Amino acid sequence: MKITKKMIYNILFFAFIIFLFTPYGLSTRVKLTQGVTYVKSMLFSPSAKKVEDRILVTSFDTELTGIFNAKNINLKELNGKVIFINYWATWCPPCVAEMPSVQSLYNAYKDKIAFVFITSDATVKVNTFYKKYNYNLPTYNLTSAIAPEISTRSLPTTFVIDKKGKLVLKETGAANWNSSKVRQMLDDLLKE
Repeated sequence: MKITKKMIYNILFFAFIIFLFTPYGLSTRVKLTQGVTYVKSMLFSPSAKKVEDRILVTSFDTELTGIFNAKNINLKELNGKVIFINYWATWCPPCVAEMPSVQSLYNAYKDKIAFVFITSDATVKVNTFYKKYNYNLPTYNLTSAIAPEISTRSLPTTFVIDKKGKLVLKETGAANWNSSKVRQMLDDLLKE
C-alpha cells in the first residue's frame, strides 16, 4: 500500500485531535503540538509558483525596526534581491517547531538572499528565546503597513519573493525550510 500525502495529513490530524484532548497541563499540550508540527514539517517542503503564476508585490515601502541581529530598514532597500519573509512568535508551537530548519537555511544562504523575520513579540522576549536556542535570525517588528500580498494574521507564514518583486511562495504553517527542494528553489531564484 502506497502512503500518500493525504494519508499522512489524516494521521497527523487525528494525532493532533488526540493531543488536544490529552488531560495534561498546557505545557504538555504545547510540547505535543510541537512534536506533531515537527513531524509534518519534516515530511513536507513548500513548493514555488510557476514563473507565469507569480504576482507582483504592490509596494515594498514598509518600515521595519530591527530587534535582533538587524538594523532598522525599509523593505524597499531589499529591491533586486531574493527575499525570505517569515512571520512568527515565541509563543507559537508550529513556529518553534520549524525554527531549527529555518536557522539551518539562514546559515547556508544569509550571504545570498535577504532574510526578514517579523514578530510582534517584544525585544526582550525574542532575545531570551534566541539565546536559549542559539538562533541568530535577523528579526524585526513592523512599524508601518505592509503590502497585502505579503501580509498575514496566521503564524507561522513564510513568503519568498524573487528579484523582480514577484511572490514566488506563500506557506502557512510549519515547513521543512532546509530541504533540498527549498534549496533548489532558492538556487534557481538566485540564477534568474
